[in-house]
Amino acid sequence: MTTTTAPSLAASTTTQAPPTLIDCDIHNVVPNTTALFPYLSEHWREHITNTLFKGPTDTAYPRKAPTTACTGSVPPGGGPAGSSLEHLRAQLLDPLHVALGILCCTYEVDSIHNPDAAVVLARAVNDWQIAEWLDKEPRLRASIVVPSQIPHLAAQEIDRVGDHPGFVQVFLPVRSHHPYGSRLYHPLWEAVARHNLVGGIHFGGAPGNPPTPSGWPSYYLEEYAGMAQVFQSQLVSLITEGVFDQFPSLRVALIEAGFTWLPSFMWRFDKEWRNLRRLVPWVKRAPSAYIREHVRFTLQPLDAPPEPRHLLQVLDQIGSDDVLLYSSDYPHRHDGDPEQALFPHLPPQLVQKIRAGNARAFYPRLTGLS
Repeated sequence: MTTTTAPSLAASTTTQAPPTLIDCDIHNVVPNTTALFPYLSEHWREHITNTLFKGPTDTAYPRKAPTTACTGSVPPGGGPAGSSLEHLRAQLLDPLHVALGILCCTYEVDSIHNPDAAVVLARAVNDWQIAEWLDKEPRLRASIVVPSQIPHLAAQEIDRVGDHPGFVQVFLPVRSHHPYGSRLYHPLWEAVARHNLVGGIHFGGAPGNPPTPSGWPSYYLEEYAGMAQVFQSQLVSLITEGVFDQFPSLRVALIEAGFTWLPSFMWRFDKEWRNLRRLVPWVKRAPSAYIREHVRFTLQPLDAPPEPRHLLQVLDQIGSDDVLLYSSDYPHRHDGDPEQALFPHLPPQLVQKIRAGNARAFYPRLTGLS
């Protein structure tokens, strides 16, 4: 596999209509705090100007890291990769014939310890997404940015914009101050379920606690490669603490989590649940059953083994054709293009489910859209 300059940008060479594609992870980036000024009150514009506040400074995508931006993704007019709608159209939406794309804005309000500022900036980012992205491009949907560190205020923001047809999920960084299964988050999950949204748990987050159970790492590689463990801990928490039993219609997407770790994780989780289920009697079914019903995984990063047959074995071991969602993760850079590493080895029906069918079936707001 070779590193692509942009995710699968080769256009079809035939006259046949391209297959439907729903991209479940596209990043739109707030270029700077002044971009949010039209959506902030005079008080907050003055506050940001006087304090020289530059916005959340912690990011899961360091500017110089090779995983942060694929070649050519920086807009010609300047600004960070992912900050230009026009460039997104030219690099991704048009070449790939994307029918629908779900924006995941990683503006990390969870790193802001001033609760008033966190709420205000989350509101501004959502209004910015509506005005600058959703209103201008009908192929896009978006994720609601919330102050996830204050669940009842996050629920209020979901209630404020949750009925807007452009929003299909709520953005939640996988790194959090408490596991998401904690009853502290019940107001947030209740709001997600009530508005027929998906809880999108995404790579990253800056809650202030270490990114590993053993403390602070020394190098970015440790945090980047170890993020899959954080996803696993959140999945254990959601199921063990009964979130899906409390909110039976709730749906959760794990975004940029990888998925090749899933079979062995489910085997162990099921085994230990059988041994210890008397401690959590509200968990009525094997954990793997909850995962197959309530949880989906985006393709990128495609942590594929060198042999395609081994990757096919992983898919077979997952035990469901419904759990994978197509994602480019634009503008982030990955080895492994599903068009080359995965799709040629799958039945056409399964390829189309991954391209679009699974997303359309899983996201309530996408049901019935052409």
